[in-house]
Amino acid sequence: MLFWILVAILTAAVAVALVLPLMRAVAPLSSPHSHDIEVYRDQLGELARDREAGLISDEDAETARAEIGRRLIAANAADASTTESASGRLGATRLAQAFILLCLPAVGLCLYLATGSPGVPAQPLAARLANPGEDINILIAKAENHLALNPDDGAGWDLLAPIYMRNGRVDDAVAAYDRAIRLLGPTAARFGGYAEALIVQSGGLVTAAAQDALKKALSLDPNDPRSEFYLALGLKQEGKRGDALAAFRKLADTSPAGAPWLPLVNQHIAELSPDKPVAGGAASGNPTSEDIAAAEGMSAGDRQEMIRGMVDGLAGRLKENPDNFEGWMRLVRAYVVLDQRDKAENALRDGLQAFPASGDEGQQLLALGRELGIDGGGARE
Repeated sequence: MLFWILVAILTAAVAVALVLPLMRAVAPLSSPHSHDIEVYRDQLGELARDREAGLISDEDAETARAEIGRRLIAANAADASTTESASGRLGATRLAQAFILLCLPAVGLCLYLATGSPGVPAQPLAARLANPGEDINILIAKAENHLALNPDDGAGWDLLAPIYMRNGRVDDAVAAYDRAIRLLGPTAARFGGYAEALIVQSGGLVTAAAQDALKKALSLDPNDPRSEFYLALGLKQEGKRGDALAAFRKLADTSPAGAPWLPLVNQHIAELSPDKPVAGGAASGNPTSEDIAAAEGMSAGDRQEMIRGMVDGLAGRLKENPDNFEGWMRLVRAYVVLDQRDKAENALRDGLQAFPASGDEGQQLLALGRELGIDGGGARE
């Protein structure tokens, strides 16, 4: 109802703005011949007075009267023509006023009913965020404006955080998850999402802050597979191969058949199996515990340089040995975090060459590309 009231007010304001100049134009203007007619009539009166006073002969008076009469008739004819033209303009003005006041609102209403969506009900922020349609960027902007005015709307932060993640805005996702946890309280999903955002933010490192959030998520939901996976990955990154292998095997045993994360879990299990040792006590392509500790003590700029170096090293290893599905997944995510989306697209395309879209790994790579909003350069399912 408020929408229609605002539309009616705006339509009325526009109509008044258009009609006012036309109303001023309606005021009749004096005819340019009306003055001549008055002059000729005064001349006739003066001629009659001169004739009665004997100042002019009867013959000259008749001649002058005829000439003045001829001019008066011509002036009256011209004045009648001017009046008819003014009447025509007045009629056109009245027609324009009627069109503005009656037809313009009707035409606007018909166009809106034909092209607009008057039957769509109003939706609160949560409902619009849950069903963004195709205008995701516009919806994010509206949600951000709403949260700027209502910073304590925990539901808005809770729904916006995963959308930030899907659009590669990792720093914003970290902040949104943190606000949602503080405003709405802890849940396994919020802590898990917060930890995942921290991991992506650090270039794939399962940092101490991420591990703390994952442990809190597991305390709230002991069967949260995402938290179990990242904690196992953290053990692997720290070089604790036996503990990591046991954690991944536990996750594989408790996961339902056909779970989408099982192929990745099984690959980690294969990499950590005793028949595949890795020199140096760390899994290939993963930082050691010393690397993680050093990264947490660095400044933001130094940490970014370290991450770029690790990413470049990972990219080099994948060129030499492209048969590393987890490596391609990490490389694509890392490039997005570093805001190098062109390199992320190239990495996704190269990963799909090593793991075609017809296989499970290729499907996961395509899903990751959709999640991060990047294209594999023509590779399709």
